[in-house]
Formats: sequence, structure tokens, C-alpha cells
Amino acid sequence: MHTPLVSVQAQPRDRASWAALARRAEAQGYDALLTADHPGTTASPFVALAAAAMVTERLGLGSYVSHAGIREPLLLASDVATLDVLSGGRARLALGAGHTPVEWEMLGSRRPDVAGRVRRFLAVAETCRALLAGESVTRTAPEMRTHGATLAGPRPVQQPVPFVFGGGNSTLLRWAGGHADVVALSGLGRTLPDGHSHETRWKPADIDRQVQLVEEGAAGRARAPEREALVQAVEVTDDAEGAVQRLARTFGTTRAEVLASPYVWVGTVAEIAEATARHAQRWGITRYVVREPHLDDADLVLAHLRGGRP
Repeated sequence: MHTPLVSVQAQPRDRASWAALARRAEAQGYDALLTADHPGTTASPFVALAAAAMVTERLGLGSYVSHAGIREPLLLASDVATLDVLSGGRARLALGAGHTPVEWEMLGSRRPDVAGRVRRFLAVAETCRALLAGESVTRTAPEMRTHGATLAGPRPVQQPVPFVFGGGNSTLLRWAGGHADVVALSGLGRTLPDGHSHETRWKPADIDRQVQLVEEGAAGRARAPEREALVQAVEVTDDAEGAVQRLARTFGTTRAEVLASPYVWVGTVAEIAEATARHAQRWGITRYVVREPHLDDADLVLAHLRGGRP
């Protein structure tokens, strides 16, 4: 059975604990350390990740995910390339279309409609990838303008830099099938009126459809993108029934959806491992991202998945 790759999403609080977390993630066998990118409410991802690079040797490093709606591609490509150099080739480019209205408003603009966010994402993603590949880019589309943009230095160590798409838009899932190395599924649906929270989209049929779109986009490629799931909760317990009922209430979903979902790990470590095998078989999910508050339980699961090795 294929052992899934597991990464950690976290935020720095202070120098000592951030360095300790990076070392712990590497020692425990996590694939990468990832940071959210929400300007104004989270740390600068590339500053935090560069610090983590200094105390690790193997751990992958990336934002999860950068906001294409407000990030300028030349600056973003420069951040990724610099991180790749400082880490010796461990950076990832990860992008989503963005959803939080206040992040546009703080920069003096308004969140575009869905079609506008899709167009902007495509422009930023294509430009970033071209710049990291050493190309010069000129674009005159309303969503984004560049004139002879070139990333002369630093040049990334990796060619190409791995590219992760994070999101659930149907158009972008199909596009990501043709272009991304990894498609990250979050289980998040429509943005709620507070501009931050989301409806859950955990129905198996919804995930079936998202994976189908990725596969359609991947037609003609030698290999479809890997699929990754963002784990919203991890609870190692012998009382899975009680935990599932509580989690269903917390996330506003049903018991059946919690049990079927790749977005929650609940039960004994063996039961969770069995669930990841089912998710790999049905949806091709072979990668997961867990969040720092759940790291103690995630450590137990990861050790089991890796055959009890530390």
C-alpha cells in the first residue's frame, strides 16, 4: 500500500517555537512545512519559510496558498525563487484565486466576481510559472499588466519549481488538471457573509465531481496531478462514534459525510490509515496537509502509516 505524504500547515509565534516546529516536522517525517498567506492576519509566508529553511535540510517549504488576486507575479516569483535558493531547492509555488473580500479592500480595490477572479488567477499563475522558468513576459490584459518582466536573479535551483493549485472552482480544477503538479482539495464551499468562513463541501459526490474535472483537464498528459486533502481535524480515539457526532455538529455537516470525508481523520490510527487507503482508491488522494493544533495526534497517524518508524 502506498504511504501518503503528509505536510504541516502552521504559523510562527516566536523564533524558538518556529524553529522547533520545523525541526520536529522534519524529524517526524513530514513532507513539507506550509504557511497560510492572508496579508494582515498571518505572517509573511516567505519570511517565515526562509527562517525554517535555515534549521532544516530536507523539509519542503511553501505557502498554502498564495492569493493570486492581490499578489503581483514578479514579486511572488522572486519570493519563491529566493526561498528555493536559500533552502537548496525545496520551495513550492502554490496559488489560489482568493476569497476574502477584506484582503482586496485593504489594498484599495474590490473583490472581483468569480469570472474575474478566475481570469486573474490564470494570468498570475501563467506569468509566475513563466518567470520561474526563465522566460520574459509581457501581458496587456485588464486583469494584469506586465512589460518585459524577467526574473534574472536569483534563479531557482529547481527546474521546474513544483506547482500546487488550491481551490474548488470548476474552471480552475480543469485547468489545474492540465498544468499543476498537485491539486489541493480543501472541502471548502461558498464563502459565507463574514468573508472568511465557508460552507463545507464534503459530500462524496462533490469530491467525485472535483476529481473528474481534474482528470478531464489532465487528458493528454503523461501523468495527472497528485491529489491532496486539507485535514480540518485530527482526533485519534477509540470512541470514533462519539467524535464523529461532535465533529458533524462543529462543521455543520452529517455523520455520514464526516466518515466518508478525506478532510477529517478520526478513529484509531489503524482506522485512519484504512480511510486513507479508501481515499486513495476512490479519489487518488495520496497527500494530506494537517494543521499544527492537531500535530500530536497526526504524529501518531504518520508513525503508523510509515510502519511504526519514528
